[in-house]
Amino acid sequence: MSGMNAQATSGAEETRVLVVEDDRGIAESLVRGLRRAGYVVEGVSTGRAALSAPSPDVVLLDLGLPDIDGVEVCRRLRARSDAVIIAVTARGEEADRVVALDEGADDYLVKPFGLAELLARMRAVLRRRRPTGPEILRHGRLELDLRTRQVSVDGRAVALTPKEFGILECLAADPGRVVSRQQILDRAWDAHWYGPTKVLDVHVAALRRKLAVPGLIETVYGHGFRLGAAREQS
Repeated sequence: MSGMNAQATSGAEETRVLVVEDDRGIAESLVRGLRRAGYVVEGVSTGRAALSAPSPDVVLLDLGLPDIDGVEVCRRLRARSDAVIIAVTARGEEADRVVALDEGADDYLVKPFGLAELLARMRAVLRRRRPTGPEILRHGRLELDLRTRQVSVDGRAVALTPKEFGILECLAADPGRVVSRQQILDRAWDAHWYGPTKVLDVHVAALRRKLAVPGLIETVYGHGFRLGAAREQS
């Protein structure tokens, strides 16, 4: 047990976690375990309380809340915050996972689960979400702010879904380099999602329409996608 705590504590200092759970027993257990692992934790039991709480680094969000549906809470949180959101719920159907992930959740954990798995999921998502390079990525007419997750083209703000932003971030991190479909799915999708990579084409098509820069996102058939080198000049 001590070895697990030492590993979990690494990097946890100053990371603020909001536990949104109306089952008192589960909530108290999560809060105790997370605090032992070194996280700064606050617990609330309703969607309204979650939406009015100070912005945390991580939200563990039960979808079956007594006042507001958890998916709606997820949508509202994502619209205003870059916090990591992990849905923690008894809803195990694939359709529930898809809806939560499309509305901005970064991962999805079905009850019952072990604390060790939860901590590992949190560490994995935090590693993916915290940029180690510059906070602003620019490529010709395109600009991405990784801190606020805002995108603009020629100074025009472009509203993107979390999946669309994740795709664009993968490509803009190294313009001109081909990024495989699987690499994009691993970065921008649920890490535990398995399925045909063709689902990516739907999101790329929507992203192209919103950016409205012909040729910016190139398809490299048989390999993946890249940002066109010809778009480096405005």
